[in-house]
Amino acid sequence: MLQLPSHVTVVDVSTRDGLQSFHRWVDTDVKVAMVDRLSQVGFPTIEVTNFAHPRVIPHLRDAEEVMERISRRPGITYRAQAPNARGAERAVAAKAEEILGLITASETYNLKNQNMTLARGVDAAIETFRITDAAHTPFVMAVGMAYFCAYEGLISEDHVLDLVGRLRNGGIKRFYFAGSLGVEDPRHVNRLIRRTLDRFGDVEIGFHVHNLAGNGMANIVAALDAGATFIEGSICGIGGGIMTPTTMGAVGNLATEDIVNLLNEMGVNTGLATEAVVAAARDISKLLDIRPQSYVTAAGTRETIMREARSHARAHPV
Repeated sequence: MLQLPSHVTVVDVSTRDGLQSFHRWVDTDVKVAMVDRLSQVGFPTIEVTNFAHPRVIPHLRDAEEVMERISRRPGITYRAQAPNARGAERAVAAKAEEILGLITASETYNLKNQNMTLARGVDAAIETFRITDAAHTPFVMAVGMAYFCAYEGLISEDHVLDLVGRLRNGGIKRFYFAGSLGVEDPRHVNRLIRRTLDRFGDVEIGFHVHNLAGNGMANIVAALDAGATFIEGSICGIGGGIMTPTTMGAVGNLATEDIVNLLNEMGVNTGLATEAVVAAARDISKLLDIRPQSYVTAAGTRETIMREARSHARAHPV
């Protein structure tokens, strides 16, 4: 029997993770409109932008302006990513209501992506956390490549537990594990989260899901069964691009509208109306001139499928 929670927080990361690797520059007006549309739906946490150096992520060089111009709604947390201490200082000044740090469990990937050893990455993450904590701003630590790395293969669970332990000893208590490549399997996802929560009873774990191998939905269920309290996706399935070998296929985020539809159909309360999220996905796809990469926008919800069936029903002769 699956042990599923009664409620889960769904985080949308599209205007950060989705747009930082988008195939073109997206105007500031559009970014603001996206955040405001997601706010209208009522997402409890919206990851707005990244305070990385503009040379590193040029697509988000307007981070301060976006944070200043969005229409903030009570009860919604507007999060920003800060990959280092300077980024944290900028995020705090821009009144980010939650700040996301980043490290990867793969030594090789950490060197390629952040140009530092894992040991140095731990020190940098704790430094970023302390700046955030001093400003009384909540902090979440993203642990990328928590399961598999294209360069190193399967990541040792003991290694991830050791990494979490070092960060926890530095004061960090909220984490998410990222299925960065989207080739994770449900048993592995479940086991790592269970082991982490068993060892560190005072931490909170979320799951950031990619879907390259098509396992994303199953991995969400596995994560929730293990005790994850929040799930992260991207409206329309945009973004999720990471540094990988050039022969690799697209590594995309799982569409938030599919996540919400799945959870609501399972009776896990998200606080979000599926059809409202689907409507927002369609609106945002028009803003970006893209097609949503989600099942529910293509096929509809159970209710919309039934409405369609009723509208086309014909009497059969007896």
